[in-house]
Amino acid sequence: MQSSSITIRDAVEQDLPEILDIYNDVILTTTAVYSEKPHTLEMRATWFKERREVGFPVIVAEENGAIVGFGTYGHFRVWPCYRFTVEHSVYVHKDKRGQGISKILLTEIITLARNAGMHALIAAIDSENEISLLLHQKFGFAQVARFKEVGFKFDRWLDLIFMELMLEESIK
Repeated sequence: MQSSSITIRDAVEQDLPEILDIYNDVILTTTAVYSEKPHTLEMRATWFKERREVGFPVIVAEENGAIVGFGTYGHFRVWPCYRFTVEHSVYVHKDKRGQGISKILLTEIITLARNAGMHALIAAIDSENEISLLLHQKFGFAQVARFKEVGFKFDRWLDLIFMELMLEESIK
């Protein structure tokens, strides 16, 4: 998929250092990820390999040869009866936020989930992340849960909101 100068493609192993840089910045500067310590390249390589082994996509947004964002989805819960429900993630480079890249990535993630026969797509969003909450709402996601004070980061308690998008029924 391509939009203006942004190209969406499947990630390859060579993209992992740039994916790692984006992810670690999110960990260190935002509450979008409830983790406090940066990940290593080895951790990202294991994550990438595990996603690929089970058939989950990892896509990147590329602009002028640089990775400016990435998206994926994976197990919502690993028990068999949850196999048609996935949780997604979309992250954009700090210098490229607000330019519509997350919309492009989310559009592709939704398409990939539908094409894979998924039934529900879940977003877990920090309650203070108004931009992400509004983005998901524009795509038809509905808030289905709010977990109060389940995260603790930057010396404060964080509420987590679950939003859900029901995809076309494709179960065979």
